[in-house]
Amino acid sequence: MKESEKQSRILEREKLIEEVKKLTLFDDVFMSAVLEDIPACQHVLRILTGISDLSIRTVKSQYHITKLVSKRSRLDIFAESTDNQIYIIEVQKEDKENHSKRVRYYRAMADSELLRRGESYEKLPECFLFYISQTDIWDRGSTIYPVYKYLGNTGEEYEDGQHIIFVNAEVDDYTEIAELMKYFKTADPEDDSQGALSKRVKFLKGEKKGLDIMSNFGERMEKRGEERGEKRAERRLILGLLKAGAEISLIKEASGLSEEEIEEISKKSELQEI
Repeated sequence: MKESEKQSRILEREKLIEEVKKLTLFDDVFMSAVLEDIPACQHVLRILTGISDLSIRTVKSQYHITKLVSKRSRLDIFAESTDNQIYIIEVQKEDKENHSKRVRYYRAMADSELLRRGESYEKLPECFLFYISQTDIWDRGSTIYPVYKYLGNTGEEYEDGQHIIFVNAEVDDYTEIAELMKYFKTADPEDDSQGALSKRVKFLKGEKKGLDIMSNFGERMEKRGEERGEKRAERRLILGLLKAGAEISLIKEASGLSEEEIEEISKKSELQEI
C-alpha cells in the first residue's frame, strides 16, 4: 500500500471516530446499531416496562414490513420476548410531526406483520409500542404517558392487546426512565450507569471492532435505502404502465417481473387507495 493511501485511510478512520463520538441514541443509525444487541435492548425494555426479569429472544433493527408498499414501512426496533410478546421502539427526533397519526400507522404496520393470512385474530400477540421523543410532545410535564382506552363511560378498560406508551427526554421526574432518557441524549461512552446499554455504546464508540460495525452499519443502511428507492421507482413505473392500459405481457417483458409479482403490486396499490 502506498504511503498516501495509508494516510488517507488513517484520516478516514479518524473522521469516523469523531463522527461516531457525536452520535446519540436519537440518531437513527446509531440507535439501531446499539439496540440490535439483545442485552442492550433488553436493558432498555426492562426499564421502560418495569419488568425486571423481561427476557428478549430476538431483536430486529430497521425492521422492514414486507406486506406493505409504503413510503416508510419499517420499524426502528422490533423485539420479541421469550413469552412471545412484541415490543416496538420508535425514536422520533423531529418535533414537527402528527405524533398520534404516526403511532396509529406504526400499530397498523405491526398488526399487518404479526397476523398471517388465514390465522385467527386470537393469534395476535400482546404488542407494546414505545414512542420516544426528545421533547415533551404533550406538554404535560411527565416523562411517560401510557395511553388508556375505556369502554364508554363505564370506567372499564378496553383491552385489545395493543399498548401505546409515549416517552420523552425533556422532562426529568427523577424516575429510572428519566435517567435512561438522559443517557439517550448523550450516549456518553464514559458513563457506565446503564449496564448492558452502556457497554454496547462504549464498544461501538471506542473499540476497533465496534467502529468497524458502525462503518459497515452505515454503509448497509445507505445501500438498503438505495435498494428500496429503486424498488419504489420500479413500482411507480409498473403502476403507471397499468394505469395507461399496457398489457401485462408487455410489462412483464420490460420489468423482468413475473405476472404474479405485477398483479401483487397492483393489488397493494388498490388496498392503499381504499
